[in-house]
Amino acid sequence: MIQPIDLYFWPTPNGWKVSICLEEMGLPYETHLVNIGAGDQFKPDFLAIAPNNRMPAIVDPDGPDGAPISIFESGAILQYLARKTGQFGGPTERDRIAVDQWLMWQMGGLGPMAGQAHHFLKYAPAMEPPNDLPYAKDRYRAETGRLYGVMDRQLAKHEYLAGDFYSIADMAAWGWASLWEGQQQTLEDKPHLARWLETVGARPGVQAGRALHAEKRADFRKEKDSHAALFKTKC
Repeated sequence: MIQPIDLYFWPTPNGWKVSICLEEMGLPYETHLVNIGAGDQFKPDFLAIAPNNRMPAIVDPDGPDGAPISIFESGAILQYLARKTGQFGGPTERDRIAVDQWLMWQMGGLGPMAGQAHHFLKYAPAMEPPNDLPYAKDRYRAETGRLYGVMDRQLAKHEYLAGDFYSIADMAAWGWASLWEGQQQTLEDKPHLARWLETVGARPGVQAGRALHAEKRADFRKEKDSHAALFKTKC
């Protein structure tokens, strides 16, 4: 009997990467909620698994050589699960290189830039005192738009990000891209990105992963008490 993977999770774009991946791969898992608004990410038990005090993280009781392993960083988790199962990592070595490229692009580009866009466009103006910074808003809105242009041009040539096959790179990017409206973006000039968002979003595994504890998802602009935990700089 396969032992379930422990998933440390909160319903955010980074959390969705791993919940979607586990659903797509058909792997059993148990969810442990890490309430980032309440500061759970700073608790010692979680820091022992994820020393960067960020979720998601996993503990796989059936790790390499049959020994348990804990893994933090969403991209590393996706790569591990792809290797473990032989799924969604790319069918050939060239394909696997393409998947790694687009996964790293998401980890180093789209995720951080879209995250900063969310912060400065939505959350910073709602803080006490308000931090309404036009330069930061313009900077991250524009850079996020540039990255969506990169995606659209890639998707004009291929059905999915790394080629004509669905992969962990798509799982990584979809959650952030699905929130394009909150990043003050438009899809009117990005038809290929719009097509991809609809195609990926229609997958049952994506829908199940996105729905995991969706009722916990909150508007942190209205939850002032959460700001200290969310925007804390030291653990």
